[in-house]
Amino acid sequence: MHVTHLSLADFRSYARVEVPLDPGVTAFVGANGQGKTNLVEAIGYLATLGSHRVSSDAPLVRMGAERAVVRAAVTQGERSQLVELELNPGRANRARINRSSQVRPRDVLGIVRTVLFAPEDLALVKGDPGERRKFLDELVTARSPRMAAVRSDYERVLKQRNTLLKSAAMARRHGGRSMDMSTIDVWDQHLAKAGAELLAQRLDLVATLQPLADKAYEQLAPGGGPLLLEYRTSAPGEGHTREELYGQLLAALGEARKQEIERGVTLVGPHRDDLLLKLGQLPAKGYASHGESWSYALALRLASYDLLRAEGNEPVLVLDDVFAELDVRRRERLAELVAHGEQVLVTAAVDDDVPGVLSGVRYGVAGGEVTRL
Repeated sequence: MHVTHLSLADFRSYARVEVPLDPGVTAFVGANGQGKTNLVEAIGYLATLGSHRVSSDAPLVRMGAERAVVRAAVTQGERSQLVELELNPGRANRARINRSSQVRPRDVLGIVRTVLFAPEDLALVKGDPGERRKFLDELVTARSPRMAAVRSDYERVLKQRNTLLKSAAMARRHGGRSMDMSTIDVWDQHLAKAGAELLAQRLDLVATLQPLADKAYEQLAPGGGPLLLEYRTSAPGEGHTREELYGQLLAALGEARKQEIERGVTLVGPHRDDLLLKLGQLPAKGYASHGESWSYALALRLASYDLLRAEGNEPVLVLDDVFAELDVRRRERLAELVAHGEQVLVTAAVDDDVPGVLSGVRYGVAGGEVTRL
């Protein structure tokens, strides 16, 4: 799969820009702040419905504009599609496929697939559990786009359940009468159902990713492993089927209910889980050096790329200002590992930051203009 054309309107710094793209390596080169990352961020948004840089859509819309449009032509084998997203901060986003009538934004998931390397990836190792949950859930959805609906259902039920718990906690603190909590069992069942589906997908992903990540780390930092992935759940148990996980979640919710009512928040479920990253027998967080942490984060992304490629739909590989962060040895190893991807998009401040093995098309980015060199 590769993107053949990118069109932006009022996205970030671009009022309008049209960028034809080829298979193979394309590098966007320009000084910081000129808009290189904005281009690959837009492609990533089509793949995940989110940005790797910000948590909301508002910063993605150009100053003074009401909305932004991201449009891309995509080719997979002999099939071509045009996918379009209209970003409307404060209102519902809109989507179209092949200029047809409007579809739900999540219906475009799976048309564009990306694996993105960026300086922000260091948070996978050094950041809080939310960064690692996001990593897992985006990859789960890339593998199976229907999981976007499951994630949405889970988040909706979690919000409703938290509202009920918060109201109960407030009533207790202010000496009021106890609230009617008869509906909590129904919310528990809904949360456990969606949570079990998401948890099953995460567990399968971690098991599949483990050998690929360990191999990638060995390629980047020979002799530095082993790399180990351990999923930590808030609903402990031995089950792995959806039915077993459903039972575990329901039981854990029941055990935690008194504490949840006291605190006014849901304490059990995939939203409380973590992916423990180990290097040897020690947690990478707090023990790995800066270079080891970078290699770990890169190994997770390389493993993601290898997994999606093995499952039949090679993603676009995006390397956003990564090479400037790496020492020469890691830079060359990474470049050699990704050089033969179907489509590799690179951003760099100077041309010398792009390893020679990544030869291909070069675009200069400056002053809102994208010019083929």
